[in-house]
Amino acid sequence: MKLKKLLKEIGVECKGGADVEITGICSDSKKVAPGNLFIAKKGLTHDGARFIPQAIAAGASAVATTIYDPFLPNEIVQIIHADVAALESELAKIYYQHPAEKLFLVGITGTNGKTTTSYLVRHLFESANVSCGLIGTVEWIAGKNHHPSLYTAPDLLTNYKLFQEMVQSGCKAAVMEVSSHALEQGRVRDIEFDVAVFTNLTQDHLDYHKTMESYGNAKAKLFSNLGKGSLHKSFPKKALVNADSAWTPRLIQNCHAEILSYGIDQNADIRAKEIALTPEGMRFVVQYQNQQAHFSLSLIGRFNVYNCLAAIGVGIAYGLSLENMAKILRSFKNARGRLERVENSRGLHIFVDYAHSDDALENVLVTLREIKRGKLITVFGCGGDRDREKRPKMGRVAESYSDIAIVTSDNPRSEDPAMIVQEILKGFKNQKQAIVLLDRKEAIERAIKLAGPDDIVLIAGKGHETKQIFAHQVIHFDDREVALKAISSHLECGDSL
Repeated sequence: MKLKKLLKEIGVECKGGADVEITGICSDSKKVAPGNLFIAKKGLTHDGARFIPQAIAAGASAVATTIYDPFLPNEIVQIIHADVAALESELAKIYYQHPAEKLFLVGITGTNGKTTTSYLVRHLFESANVSCGLIGTVEWIAGKNHHPSLYTAPDLLTNYKLFQEMVQSGCKAAVMEVSSHALEQGRVRDIEFDVAVFTNLTQDHLDYHKTMESYGNAKAKLFSNLGKGSLHKSFPKKALVNADSAWTPRLIQNCHAEILSYGIDQNADIRAKEIALTPEGMRFVVQYQNQQAHFSLSLIGRFNVYNCLAAIGVGIAYGLSLENMAKILRSFKNARGRLERVENSRGLHIFVDYAHSDDALENVLVTLREIKRGKLITVFGCGGDRDREKRPKMGRVAESYSDIAIVTSDNPRSEDPAMIVQEILKGFKNQKQAIVLLDRKEAIERAIKLAGPDDIVLIAGKGHETKQIFAHQVIHFDDREVALKAISSHLECGDSL
């Protein structure tokens, strides 16, 4: 695309020849390709203007920056703009041909439940013959293309590139997990969502946000921005919120879109009742206006009822009937790494879950305690370079709900794993009851060795992840694979401590 075409639509001028052909837009100097327009915006720790020389050396033909640099080569076109981050979103829309406008776009935010809810939403749409893309923690999906996720919410340009790929693949809808980091850092800036979903808010990411108030304020941006766009789409904008969360009033106080609530305990527009939870799944009735339908899914746990209600609310916003959704959701299988059962030849009850906060861990353990016949054995740790305040809280939860708690490493990153474990142990009333094995493989093997046919083993913290991150190396590590190898290694089950 010609640079002048890009700039004409947004009324921005440049220094140099605007006839240059732009082969792409990039804000990372390490990823610049020949002919790219380099967006030199300020990041959290670095100013992109510092990397203009590297971008030019990599072949950039144009740069967007705040200050004109007379020392750049004459052939490099300079776009001068006071707010380069705002310019980036405008350029992305035009370059990728306004792809978000061609999708029924759902954004899901909250501490827990984003991933499962996003897969529920996609299952609803796909089963209703509405091709649906997905951007989330586990993967990015555009049509038949599945890309491994690098992080929950990509940068702005990657989002638009994925939206374009979705449109070109025939998608009519897309669902996206929207993290607090993405909202705070402008990764979804000016993206026009049709439905914004709030699941819940509990302590997490305070290493970044510092306080729960700041964390909540970041989440609230999804709702305060809802409907501020061109309003070009045929669907009225809707905010879908958890009526049972004390944070909901604060998150929607500046929201001007139509608000739909869902819940169990409080009065809500979409409400679940007659809930029956079993080891095999769940049954409940959903009431919405004058409609009522019976739902039955293989998911387990009360927290998954909320995830289902959120997805059902999205379906209602799109125009799907409760009866149709009840039929569709019967065939839903759990999202990878979300209370995922590890099927094995010995019939041991092993679950892998992404729970890495005290609230998420408590939800999972409460659910598993309801269905256990023997012992509940928990393997868990806490990530390094992340919120340290939740470490003793996770220890307290694990001790309270587990019969045997094995404390191990998660992703220690730059921290000493032993120090992380010591902070976890501060939450135990009786630290001597905790089994400490820093080697995660050894910890999983010990759990399986201790497990009998009536016991449940929960391996928490990493879920779908297949890598373990240390200070000086990243290794392949899949909790499911390690568990299966431990079983096949002729470990004798049911050994006592």
